[in-house]
Amino acid sequence: MNNNTLRIKDLQENDRPYERCRNLGAEALSDAELLSIIIKNGTKSQTAIEIAHELLHKTGNGLQSLPKMHLEELTTISGIGFVKAIQIKALCELSKRMAKAENKDKISVENPETVALYYGQDLRHKESEQLMMLALNSKSVVLGEFIISTGTVNSSIASPREIFMIALRAKAVSIILLHNHPSGDPTPSREDEIVTRRIKEAGDMIGISLIDHIIIGNNNYISFREKGYL
Repeated sequence: MNNNTLRIKDLQENDRPYERCRNLGAEALSDAELLSIIIKNGTKSQTAIEIAHELLHKTGNGLQSLPKMHLEELTTISGIGFVKAIQIKALCELSKRMAKAENKDKISVENPETVALYYGQDLRHKESEQLMMLALNSKSVVLGEFIISTGTVNSSIASPREIFMIALRAKAVSIILLHNHPSGDPTPSREDEIVTRRIKEAGDMIGISLIDHIIIGNNNYISFREKGYL
């Protein structure tokens, strides 16, 4: 390590994230302080904490947008090389999996919030719209999860024919659809409403019920069932 590198241990003890974490607990640390522990070393002109602040500023939305940053974007920040970028991406993935694991046992297809909490951990970080289908049996047990389509930043492409071909192969009695809005606003578009009606009508004709269509936003969701759209 270059002797001119600014190090966390050169800070006053009360300002060092490691010591603060040990003495006060991780919950007492700011987002930047927690990230600085991962970043570890600074540069000639910045401490690890300052690099963390720059990283959070560059995401445009703090920690919430950090998982969406690519490795190449992370390495454009002075002080974050390929190894540190990999560590940050691994941290984001671990956080997502921990959140999913916490909500896994709480899933009830009768409760849209529990479905959104679980599947939203993946969908809300996607950069383009992705349509997912849950195939259910007669006891509302999930038989399978299927990615139906991945679209542009504004829309996903799906047809009732494609959806029900997969549902029939899975021997589904009913289905739930989920898709994300990369904008973070889960408000259904006119196209969302039209496509959902078409899928419901097609399902009614062949005997596979559309139970719900859940749109995932940024830590929020809208359920067509809860809103009375189905």
